[in-house]
Amino acid sequence: MDLNTLWFWIIAFMFIGYFVLDGFDFGVGMSLPFLSKDDTDRRVLINTIGPVWDLNETWVIVAGASLFAAFPEWYATMFSGFYLPLLLILLALIVRGVSFEYRHQRPESEWKKWFDGMIIVGSAVPALLWGVAFANIVRGVPLDADFNYTGTVFDLLNPYALLGGLTTLLLFFTHGVTFITLKTEGNIRLRARRLAVRSGSITIAVTASFLIWTTFAYGTLASGLLAAGAAVTLVMSFVANLKGAERPAFGLMAVTIGLAVLTLFASLFPDVMPASNNPANSLTIENASSSPYTLTVMSWTALIALPVILGYQGFTYWVFRKRIGRAHIETAVH
Repeated sequence: MDLNTLWFWIIAFMFIGYFVLDGFDFGVGMSLPFLSKDDTDRRVLINTIGPVWDLNETWVIVAGASLFAAFPEWYATMFSGFYLPLLLILLALIVRGVSFEYRHQRPESEWKKWFDGMIIVGSAVPALLWGVAFANIVRGVPLDADFNYTGTVFDLLNPYALLGGLTTLLLFFTHGVTFITLKTEGNIRLRARRLAVRSGSITIAVTASFLIWTTFAYGTLASGLLAAGAAVTLVMSFVANLKGAERPAFGLMAVTIGLAVLTLFASLFPDVMPASNNPANSLTIENASSSPYTLTVMSWTALIALPVILGYQGFTYWVFRKRIGRAHIETAVH
């Protein structure tokens, strides 16, 4: 395996980490209007991700920085052509982060309601637009000979991309609700389990439609097998939720998201940005990559840094592994 190929799959791994980890953060944020009956419930839900949401979010920073360093042409084309969707994602992430920190600064219910609304929107917008963006990358976009995007923002809102956005929205929502069943106790936990079952059935139908479309329109044998694996683990997660097996359900949802992301990258390879108007204008792992020296330095850096990052994140989750419930919030208040 050459360094271009290695870094293509390292970036795939980083986006898997981001979608699995920040994905359930998005799901928790989107679940607020469905699972909370009062401010105490909302505080319980927010506290399930309170110690880890910002750590999870750093994966997209690492993925973006790695993309810029390893495949600068890919980064430049994507961030210029998808400027508006990516800007909306950035603004949503900022709004969400600010809301987590500011909602508890004043006691008025209207103040908290305002920031709760921003948490919901700041979670739903990235969950939708990441799917739209990646579906467009797999589908291909119009590029000129200098790899500049020549379409409009409306070209990105095609049926396949919108279905991709709905798929990530539902996957992250169900993933987040399943995480809540792991992290809470009492009635919230029971409501979350019921909601995970209801949303899971819809998620299966939409995700299966998107994976089938991807496989037959843009896929390969490898991506088809990965898509089939994602479908199987998604159904297994649904069954686990039905049986109240929370840990397997959450783990299988994480595997589903990982396999779904791998399906998209396997469908893309060896391109990184296909040109829908002229295949000769496509960006590939060869013409979009940095020099061999740059990729070598990055490889040694990743070899040292990635185990440290994974170990620290694992330790953080271990420290904050206990369940929380209304009693914990009420005790803290008094």
